[in-house]
Amino acid sequence: MSRRRTWTTTGVGAGVGVAALAAWDLLQKRHTILRRYPVIGHARYLLEDIRPEIQQYFIERDWDGRPFDRNTRSVVYERAKGIHGEKAYGTERDVNEVGYEYLVHSMTPLDPPEEPHRVTVGGPDCSRPYSMALLNVSAMSFGSLSANAIRALNKGAAMGGFAHDTGEGGLSEYHLEHGGDIVWELGTGYFGARTKDGDFDPDTFRDKAAHESVKCVSLKLSQGAKPGIGGVLPAAKVTAEIAEVRQVPQGEKCVSPPSHRVFSTPTGLVEFVARMRELSGGKPAGIKLCVGSRLDVLALCKAMLEVGTAPDFVIVDGSEGGTGAAPLEFEDHVGMPLTHGLMTVHNALVGAGLRDRVRIGASGKVAQGNDVVKRLVQGADYTNSARAMMMAAGCIQAQRCHTDTCPSGVATQDPWRARALDVGDKSVRVRRYQEATVDEAVRIMAAMGVSAPDELTPAHLRRNVSSTETRSYAELFEWLSPGQLLDEPPRSWAEDWALASADSFVPHAGALRL
Repeated sequence: MSRRRTWTTTGVGAGVGVAALAAWDLLQKRHTILRRYPVIGHARYLLEDIRPEIQQYFIERDWDGRPFDRNTRSVVYERAKGIHGEKAYGTERDVNEVGYEYLVHSMTPLDPPEEPHRVTVGGPDCSRPYSMALLNVSAMSFGSLSANAIRALNKGAAMGGFAHDTGEGGLSEYHLEHGGDIVWELGTGYFGARTKDGDFDPDTFRDKAAHESVKCVSLKLSQGAKPGIGGVLPAAKVTAEIAEVRQVPQGEKCVSPPSHRVFSTPTGLVEFVARMRELSGGKPAGIKLCVGSRLDVLALCKAMLEVGTAPDFVIVDGSEGGTGAAPLEFEDHVGMPLTHGLMTVHNALVGAGLRDRVRIGASGKVAQGNDVVKRLVQGADYTNSARAMMMAAGCIQAQRCHTDTCPSGVATQDPWRARALDVGDKSVRVRRYQEATVDEAVRIMAAMGVSAPDELTPAHLRRNVSSTETRSYAELFEWLSPGQLLDEPPRSWAEDWALASADSFVPHAGALRL
């Protein structure tokens, strides 16, 4: 009888303890997983403590099967939590491997500036330019992400003074709730500014673009993870609220067309971007694309010269960019990687004499300060990050984005799952991550002996081309001088420049050079 009483008392005590732990898990706001999975969620954090490799394989796999390396994941999470990123025992990279890249430091490094550099976006035809941070939130739509995830990203952007791209899913109340700076993106579906038959609605666009939080407007041509096809939002995620924001039927799969209806030529594209700028009241208007061929980019440059105006910015998305759902063949085998796409756009604009009026943003696996600096060397003026910002907001990369069963409440429209994401806590993490990453980028530039991004040159980035030879980007790649395509195109560009037409994006046989 005594033994039975002992076991009963033990069981009751254990039950009370579990209940108390569950109550604490549900009420605390720092850990989304514990709010969503009380008690059992502690197993995840136990795995983190006892075996980082288990966390790496089972918990933090990347969406597209090509994960961030362990150091990158650790840096993102630790910066979001306010933890210093120093590591013992040095790099885990094989610095002698072919393809390894490094930034060149100076024998006379500088002190970092007190304030990070910002980029003025807005050409001569823009009456309301915007001061862009070096790192911003890349395009992620409401619908793909939950309302709380959008809130956390936007509130973090408001606190940190950086921009938040809406993605093509429309401009929702959650993008505007906390007053963060918005880049409103329109895709081929014109969500949030469309007529009943799916065409562009200029009046609705004008009204929404007038909001004070909307600082720039962007036209999406293609996405790095799935260039050439439209976005897809599964029917399960098209709730009444999403249907209202996107102006589409509730409960039906939402598929964006592969191409735009409002233009079909390079000239038409440039004219439409100019129309967006006018409708927005003179705010910066630009485009986002994953580069397919150099010929397309040159055709666009010729259209700018012919029309007499240009986009205020071009966001180059690399094929390594992530997404919640895309065909694997597109993820792995279609589109130009960011390095080549970025240098192609930069050189084309320089050679056409347009670079001084068009700013370039870069997106595609930007996560650390060195990523920011590397993209600045390759031709960008600023960078955008998607997956790292999601990780800062609580994403654990469970690869369930397309199923509406995201365990961390980031990529879901399930109210119970989304509830677990605490906006107050995660917005602070987003702000901390962005601030620490930009600070590190600035510190790296100072170590390289430069005080501002415009002092960076291709010679500052080097690559191992063999086991015995290292060459700089200035040696590896061709860099055009201002107006060179107009005066005397180099032989390597001459044929494509001659074939490119402002009247057509249709490629000519044999002209698809990088």
